[in-house]
Amino acid sequence: MGVHTQVKPRLRLTRRGRLVLFALFLLLSAGVIVLGATASRAADPPAATVTMVVQEGDTLWSIAGRYFPDRDPVAAVETIRRVNRLDGYDVYAGQELALPHRR
Repeated sequence: MGVHTQVKPRLRLTRRGRLVLFALFLLLSAGVIVLGATASRAADPPAATVTMVVQEGDTLWSIAGRYFPDRDPVAAVETIRRVNRLDGYDVYAGQELALPHRR
């Protein structure tokens, strides 16, 4: 008697199936690249900073104008806030602020 072994057919992808797999591969690759780029930026050493002590009457606007006279004052204020992780726009006499190195 002959023994019948059932052979399963190999998986065959249609043209559309290959296209879907290739698109999925590209999407996953792009995700890995984006996550890797974000992680590498987070690991960058902090830029050189200078610290200053807020004087009576100082505001973020006046500090930005004094330390970054050639920059857009709005952008300079936002940079100071970001570097110092300030939630608002208030600064107080005696408070130390880190200022990024002037470019």
